[in-house]
Amino acid sequence: MGRRVFLIVLDSFGIGAEPDAAEWGDEGSNTLCACATTGELAVPNMASLGLLNIEGALESPYHVDLKPVASPTGAFARLREASAGKDTTVGHWEMAGVISPKRFPTYPNGFPKEVLDEFTRQTGRGVLCNKPYSGTQVIQDYGREQLETGKLIVYTSADSVFQIAAHEDLVPPEQLYEYCRIARKILTGEHGVARVIARPYTGEWPHYERTPRRHDFSLEPTGTTMLDVLKEAGQDVLSIGKIYDIFAHRGITDHVFTSGNEEGIERTVEATGRDFTGLCYTNLVDFDMIYGHRNDASGYARALSYFDSQLPRIVAGLRDNDLLMITADHGCDPVTPSTDHSREYVPWLVCGPHVRAGVDLGTRPTFADVSATVLDYLGVPALPNGTSHLEQILEA
Repeated sequence: MGRRVFLIVLDSFGIGAEPDAAEWGDEGSNTLCACATTGELAVPNMASLGLLNIEGALESPYHVDLKPVASPTGAFARLREASAGKDTTVGHWEMAGVISPKRFPTYPNGFPKEVLDEFTRQTGRGVLCNKPYSGTQVIQDYGREQLETGKLIVYTSADSVFQIAAHEDLVPPEQLYEYCRIARKILTGEHGVARVIARPYTGEWPHYERTPRRHDFSLEPTGTTMLDVLKEAGQDVLSIGKIYDIFAHRGITDHVFTSGNEEGIERTVEATGRDFTGLCYTNLVDFDMIYGHRNDASGYARALSYFDSQLPRIVAGLRDNDLLMITADHGCDPVTPSTDHSREYVPWLVCGPHVRAGVDLGTRPTFADVSATVLDYLGVPALPNGTSHLEQILEA
């Protein structure tokens, strides 16, 4: 049986502001400690692996009652983002080996007329909103007008995104996805946003609700990723959750979409029982989408606690030649005034039958150390970015 790596991304689980956080408006952010202020955070299994022992993880403006454990059982590190960004796309690309030195375009004043005119021409539908907006609030404020006019709700955020919200009674999800594909083709070059996102919703005003049928349409990675080289080497790359979309379907040999964290965890547990060689890559999106962006610190803390309670099931499925890695792609501190992502360090926890206990890898300069270590373990040639820590992590 070949080697397997299970890489789980707790979407937006930051552990403290990076040195340049003030340039992004995120000074003092710490998603972990923000969740701990609620009194509802219980993560004994991740703490046992070394989460609270990570350098700087407990440094924040928040008063929290968290303490490192005496004898961590896993290897652990703090990862700094080398890319110019703080969103899903650049975070995942970097952990897969591609660093993005330039910021993706953002639109604090809405998208330019030429973009929306071409979008309207190709879709045959007008546009409402065209501003940075909360995804839950925008459907409350524009939902009735959409149903009356047939126009599409287009909005953005502090991130590089073009989001299209549509009531499923007016625009079925498959049609909304087609509108997103049209937008994706338009939004290239200087307007090449990181993601076009379909945001279907249902209900009657004022009780509109977004559905789980969100779909992301990302730019293709700007370089070769670990997924590409693993697939080219004949190994398996299993995608659980939105990984398939984040990498524009590249480098994936099998994928399953999920409705949220619970299903993502179940599909990951099931994957431990599959015979494959290579990588199983999971994104758990609810931390970011449902809790971080809605400043729901209690909900975020409960979601982390639920994941932690299920972690032993994943660990129990590991075979002798397996590694389990847990990390994140950015922060989304749920107690700051902002509802946007935050520029934070992220954790990196590693465990498995042959992982040396208590290995403190300190602070690493790039998320790409994840891909370098994965590729080294799976016997695939390295990419230019990142450093493998396999020698420190594995028992002699």
